Amino acid sequence: MLPDDEYNRTLVRNVHPPDWVNPQPTGRYNLIVIGAGTAGLVTAAAASALGARVALIERHLMGGDCLNVGCVPSKGLIRAARAWAEVRNAAEFGVEIPSGARFDFAAAMTRMRKIRARISPADSAQRFKTMGVDVYFGKGRFTGPDGVEVDGKTLKFSKAAICTGARAAVPQIPGLTEAGYLTNETVFSLTELPRRMAVIGGGPIGSELAQAFARFGSRVHLFEQAAHILPREDADAAEIIQEQMKKDGVSFIFESNPTRIGTRDHEKKVHYETNGDKKELVVDEIFVGTGRTPNVEGLGLEAAGVEYDLTTGVRVNEKLQTTNPRIYAAGDICFPFKFTHAADALAQIVIQNALFPHPFGLGYARTDLLTIPWCTYTMPELAHVGISEAEAKTQGIELETFTWKLEGVDRAVLDGEEQGFARVVLQKGTDTILGATLVAAHAGEMIGELTVAMKAGLGLKTIARTIHPYPTQAEAIKKAANAWRKSGLTEGRKKILRRWFAWTR
Repeated sequence: MLPDDEYNRTLVRNVHPPDWVNPQPTGRYNLIVIGAGTAGLVTAAAASALGARVALIERHLMGGDCLNVGCVPSKGLIRAARAWAEVRNAAEFGVEIPSGARFDFAAAMTRMRKIRARISPADSAQRFKTMGVDVYFGKGRFTGPDGVEVDGKTLKFSKAAICTGARAAVPQIPGLTEAGYLTNETVFSLTELPRRMAVIGGGPIGSELAQAFARFGSRVHLFEQAAHILPREDADAAEIIQEQMKKDGVSFIFESNPTRIGTRDHEKKVHYETNGDKKELVVDEIFVGTGRTPNVEGLGLEAAGVEYDLTTGVRVNEKLQTTNPRIYAAGDICFPFKFTHAADALAQIVIQNALFPHPFGLGYARTDLLTIPWCTYTMPELAHVGISEAEAKTQGIELETFTWKLEGVDRAVLDGEEQGFARVVLQKGTDTILGATLVAAHAGEMIGELTVAMKAGLGLKTIARTIHPYPTQAEAIKKAANAWRKSGLTEGRKKILRRWFAWTR
């Protein structure tokens, strides 16, 4: 892990100790888990706590992407960028910042590494050994339908779980490899702020880091094939994020296609096409955020009878069982929603189905019953759960949509964070919540209320009747619920009520 400082050395000592000695396998394991990212760690910890004999195999760093090159470092970086932006905007709140105030990118990155190291004991090899898990470092490879080889040792299992995750997908652009590029696996090793940066991909990862680096002071240019960023989200929600990113200094090149990367001294030249025109852009660094590729290579899946695809990963059914009934999979290796919290939920399904088989197929946990929210951690954040208005229309579902803008929420106005809204999608004629989209400074914290309501089968009526503390930005959800409730007060009902009140005077 670079840079080689005290914090990264602490991290490595925890998640891949240089002096670690693998156990000597004896007998058959109840469960072997390959991959110690979120899905693998949760699976191994839960199985061991239940009394199963468990082996956990990791080829690189325990904690996987989330701890080492994903959620943890990215949110540390984003928080520092948000602090810098708040300082620049402090005059709005009556705070005078003296001219010449200095921003130290290296210090922000050091803070990130320090916090990552502080969090790492939770995912450490020693902690899992203390739990009773046999931790093996090395490349795990199936040798047959019930065997795995690691570090020259053969381990036998009753059940196994493939949790090897995914890695950054790299577009096939001529010259990109030769010029050099950053992904989530390398960007957090930077110690100097790139003066000019190209970001390829306007999805969640590209948008988050483009905004963060622009706030730090980089001149950031974002390339996106679509006409706007975050194409999976509601267009008006993505537009709010896009406008804020523009204010933060991000330049957008939409409907574009980088065709070739060249080099000039220490610079990189991006050749691209947009609207039929051929152009070029000179930058110092290129960040690639164009999706994820499942880690299926080198696992010996053919020997185990496990079917897979290089693009979509390991093939599983709704019980997360592979084509080998002994072997399950969880996390980014097999699931379209590649989030840490989704991997956690899938791991629990594996535990229930693999260790506690039910007769006649009854009582199994299933992925199609999950309600999975997600959040893009730009500023403002964009959180979503369920289906969108556009998706409902393509599925032929009749719906009603209720939206409340944050400019009508006192706390958002007071905070100076009034760009955004709360939107709830209902099945037409009912209060059944089909989905929701939130754009707010802390949308990720707010989406839980709607997720719980959907999971519990509680309609919007329950939220409308729930007292929300004032003033909070979460009141936007209550106000959207009130808008639905008021929509039921038709002219006919108003006429009846007027007659009633006239009669009772």
